[in-house]
Amino acid sequence: MKKNILWICADQQRFDTLGCTGNKFVKTPNIDRLAKMGMLFGNAYSQSPVCAPSRASMLSGRYPRTCGVRQNGQDISKDEVLIPKLFANNGYMCGMSGKFHLSACNNEKQNVIIEPAISENYHFFRWSHHPSGTQDKTNWAMNEYTMWLTSKGINYKDTPRNDCSYISNGMEEEHHQSTWCTDSAIQCIESAKNLDLPWLFTINYFDPHHPFNPPEKYLERYLDILDDIPLPNYLKGELDTKPIFQQRDHMGAYDSPGSFAYDNMTEKDHKMVRAAYWAMIDLLDVQVGRLLDYLEKTNQLDNTVIIFTSDHGEQLGDHGIYLKGPYMYDAGVKVPLIMACPEVIPPEQVSDSLVELVDIAPTLCEIAGIEKPHGIQGKSLLPHMQGKEKIHRDSIYSEYYNSNIKHRNPKAFVTMVRNDKYKLVRIHDKYNQQKIVCELYDLVNDPNETVNQSDNPKYNDIKMNLLELLCDRMAETCDPSPERKSFW
Repeated sequence: MKKNILWICADQQRFDTLGCTGNKFVKTPNIDRLAKMGMLFGNAYSQSPVCAPSRASMLSGRYPRTCGVRQNGQDISKDEVLIPKLFANNGYMCGMSGKFHLSACNNEKQNVIIEPAISENYHFFRWSHHPSGTQDKTNWAMNEYTMWLTSKGINYKDTPRNDCSYISNGMEEEHHQSTWCTDSAIQCIESAKNLDLPWLFTINYFDPHHPFNPPEKYLERYLDILDDIPLPNYLKGELDTKPIFQQRDHMGAYDSPGSFAYDNMTEKDHKMVRAAYWAMIDLLDVQVGRLLDYLEKTNQLDNTVIIFTSDHGEQLGDHGIYLKGPYMYDAGVKVPLIMACPEVIPPEQVSDSLVELVDIAPTLCEIAGIEKPHGIQGKSLLPHMQGKEKIHRDSIYSEYYNSNIKHRNPKAFVTMVRNDKYKLVRIHDKYNQQKIVCELYDLVNDPNETVNQSDNPKYNDIKMNLLELLCDRMAETCDPSPERKSFW
């Protein structure tokens, strides 16, 4: 009997935001329950700190520079073999709801905005890149969440708060985009079940991506414990030895002066933003609970592979920066990852081995017994999850190639490798415009990545070894296509 696939992807959710990953403030009993059903990965990394490159990498099993989506706003090639298309060709009903972002989702030359390059990979496609109201006439014209609200006679709203200008009260739970995403998923899965078809559904919540706007009732409990919420991980002066991108974004996210400018925010502001972000995750957990309950009620839970992850993280004020950009702190590239499936993945496992999100695609192929395309570069996690492989990877590779083109001057080209003890980040600056082009962090003695050891003579040998490793990993991501057909 073919295994069903439920692939849950949050947007911009960092690794330390679940009860099962050690967060004592959030309420995530359902995701924690999912973690106990299978394996929780403690060191899972995205292949890019921004949306489109990471998502393209996940769905193709290929690195951003290989699959061609290196920037937000690019279209993935129709020649790329995406997991839903592959599974559809093998008898699966494939569906998607929410954000996807593997192609340009806001084409200013078109009045009707949607992602046609992606919709062709699915039988069921319910697209909502960004929650929006009908008053937004320049963007998201085909936003199906907005159309769903309109059908109910409801206008999308985001209500400013008087106690913090950096967050707002979002849509109530009943009419929230996350709720709509879940409703759409259940609708599609129910249809596949009634037709006795195996299914693959990718549900892509927009939360906890900014703006920080949870339903008011989800934020309320955090207001009672606001004094207990920690301030961001930031040591004043640490940016003096960091690249220019961090220094600029400290003065305004996305190199936009004044937008989440760290020094302009009060301690209360920092705590309120963190509270709102966590509240959005609490709502996501409720939706995950709805999905688990539905699968259990319909006797599909034991035959379904469930993945929970995120495309990348969120700085959340750490290192004096909000949102995301061309930097490779764990806050931005380390993400939650859980995989569960009874009889395939033993329960109650926690792995500290290094893994990459590019590894998800070949894992699903192996579990489903589908031959993976020749060009897939990830490495299946199944042997590791079944105890046949102790160490999955010995290094991580991530990249950023001018990915947010509207928000960066000078342009940013950044690559990163890390092993079990150290992380090296290289700024590729062929015009010698920048003073600091390398970051080196001792993750054993400085897990918060505060002190850049790149110019410390004591780390010279380590730095050189990591630069060699970076070259090796970049070489390995060279596109293996087309497939060799002869010996010469």
